[in-house]
Amino acid sequence: MKKEKSHKHHIKHLKRHRNVLYGVVVILLILQIVSFVVISSQASRIIADQQKIRGDLNKYVDEVRQENRVSINEIIKIIAEQGSSFEEELELLKASKVDFSDVIEDVIKEVVNIRTDKSAATGFIVNSAGYIVTNLHVVQGAKFVNVQTFDGRIYDAIIVGEDSFTDLSLLKITGVFDYIELEDSDNVQIGEKVIAIGNPLGLSFTVTEGIVSAVGRRGPNGLEVYIQTDVTLNPGNSGGPLINKKGKVIGINNFKIGGAESLGFALESNVVREEINIIANKTIIG
Repeated sequence: MKKEKSHKHHIKHLKRHRNVLYGVVVILLILQIVSFVVISSQASRIIADQQKIRGDLNKYVDEVRQENRVSINEIIKIIAEQGSSFEEELELLKASKVDFSDVIEDVIKEVVNIRTDKSAATGFIVNSAGYIVTNLHVVQGAKFVNVQTFDGRIYDAIIVGEDSFTDLSLLKITGVFDYIELEDSDNVQIGEKVIAIGNPLGLSFTVTEGIVSAVGRRGPNGLEVYIQTDVTLNPGNSGGPLINKKGKVIGINNFKIGGAESLGFALESNVVREEINIIANKTIIG
């Protein structure tokens, strides 16, 4: 009986140890689960932080690349502008060291004599399609207008349009021709050398030389858009081009002060360009 009681007590004791062991196992299992959840959460946070850092880094790299790209483009632009300015200065330097002979040889072919039943004057071709610019008072009221080119050919011209306020007229002859370019008259400088090509007193394709005396002079129409020059101008020079050292037109010879020497005035090329394109109702002078 005593032995049986001892045996039961031993079994009870084993059950108690087994329950404790189960409890420990359960606690360890719970601890492992909690640890796994905590570690997983931390790992997710770390991964998210790494992704954010990687995103911020990529964004920063892109910004740096963009800044570098802009800087490089700005450098290229500056170099190009400096190169352009250098070329222009070089051309002006070359021009200041030589006479007008080479320029005249090129541009005189684009200058024309204009003859009407009332007068003889000058004009110049501004577009390869045969568009010619001259003063309105040269052709106003004329019964016919003839144009003679430098090679001696004579053409019948039609009057495309006119602007009395600026004293401009646009003519056209049939054919394909070389033409003279217009300068940006904002770049005209006082003291720079210029030439006028015209038909003074019927002497065809006469060239005279002088300098720009002033800019922004007021004309008969009240506009301060005239270039003053000391180039010799005579009847027949009206409508002819005033040309700089680069062989471009800076103005159209318009009038002179009667009874005075070396006081000629030319309507600046920027106004000529604007008004002629308006008259033509399209861009014929770029």
